[in-house]
Amino acid sequence: MANLNPRPMTLRTGSATGAAVDEGLRAYMLRVYNYMATGMAVTGLVAWLVANTPAVYNTIFGSGLMWLFILAPIGVVFFLSARIHKMSFGAAQATYWFYAALNGVALSTLFLAYTGSDLARVFFITAAAFGGLSLYGYTTKRDLTGWGSFLVMGLIGVIIAMVVNIFVASTMLQFVISMVGVLVFAGLTAYDTQKIKEMYVESDGTAVMGKKAIFGALKLYLDFLNMFVLLLHLFGGSRE
Repeated sequence: MANLNPRPMTLRTGSATGAAVDEGLRAYMLRVYNYMATGMAVTGLVAWLVANTPAVYNTIFGSGLMWLFILAPIGVVFFLSARIHKMSFGAAQATYWFYAALNGVALSTLFLAYTGSDLARVFFITAAAFGGLSLYGYTTKRDLTGWGSFLVMGLIGVIIAMVVNIFVASTMLQFVISMVGVLVFAGLTAYDTQKIKEMYVESDGTAVMGKKAIFGALKLYLDFLNMFVLLLHLFGGSRE
């Protein structure tokens, strides 16, 4: 499973009205989705390359380097979410691509654990679910703020259960973790989309708007990736 959903960025937020704002908001959200999709593409490409290059794969996962690539993305995502408001747009963008590539190395094991058809099938299931949930978060008039505390509690519970399952190795517990985790990240997809939308301010400068788009993409990237991995646990058939 990938990493925790980052805390909200402290960049200036607000609301705006009018046709010009609607057009700007659509462009901003499209930029968020483009960054998110490109990040997923980078992760997938790096994962495929590492999995299909035995010398690289064995060097990483046959040594202590494995833990570096598993744990480093956690540090990078917290660093980016905590420091993005102080970084330049270029530095924020480079850090995001670096994070996506690191995740690709860590997730390269999926190409060896599951068949290509299973990966593709679960990916399209995830994409369809994510698209519908994100669309709901974007279009709904309902304030989803109240979901936040429940989703965070659910996420903490999933993480604790995952740590426990490292030691007990229970198939049933893993099934429950995956089921609850999918529900949590489904809720976060809608919740985060609404919050990303609310971050838009027409008067923001180019750099600030760009950093907001990157931060929003990071949140949705995490939602998608975690949902994909959890659904893979539920519906993917192991090669073994």
